[in-house]
Amino acid sequence: MEHDPRPEATQEAATVDAPPQPPTGRSRAKASRRSTLLTEAARLFAQHGYHGVSIEDLGSASGISGPAVYRHFPGKAAVLGALLTEVSHDLYDGGSAVARVGGTPAGVLAELVGFQVDFALGHRDVIRVQDRDMASLSAEDAATVRRLQRAYIEVWTSQLRLLHPDEDEAAARFRAQSVLGLINSTPHSAHRSAVDPAARRRRLVAMAVAALSIPVRS
Repeated sequence: MEHDPRPEATQEAATVDAPPQPPTGRSRAKASRRSTLLTEAARLFAQHGYHGVSIEDLGSASGISGPAVYRHFPGKAAVLGALLTEVSHDLYDGGSAVARVGGTPAGVLAELVGFQVDFALGHRDVIRVQDRDMASLSAEDAATVRRLQRAYIEVWTSQLRLLHPDEDEAAARFRAQSVLGLINSTPHSAHRSAVDPAARRRRLVAMAVAALSIPVRS
């Protein structure tokens, strides 16, 4: 009698992962509330500093009570940690995606500049919070943010090494850090500028690209 393969096939089929279930209305509402909390936390922390904002402030700004914040985060420190670690992940993931698309080093760097400029202009509050309140992160979150920041800088550094092969790694990294500092200084000055936002973006991109492109003789 021949062996019937169907039970084996059935067993194999049973081991295949089930397709992910679509999010429920409740899970979407919870995710939306969490996103609102992080947006309002960035705004409040930027305005008043981490230590000047309470859980009740976060809840009120997000349309919920203070105790309801604990349904999403175990405490205020966790809100700050989520805000800065998630942004750091987004920057690294976005920069890596730009690099994976490929192209000439000059072209990739120009795309990285545009990506970072859009981030800086669209997330001014987050940049202020990171500049001022990094010391308030837990040791674990601070280590995660610094690791992701280093990895993001290395994305830029690797392209600079290709564009300027005569520069050593330390010089390329210093150039990348300097240009990122130029771009990220925008939140401290943009609100005082009368320049049209689109023109401001073009000018900032042009300055950053020029700083990355010009050969530097030591």
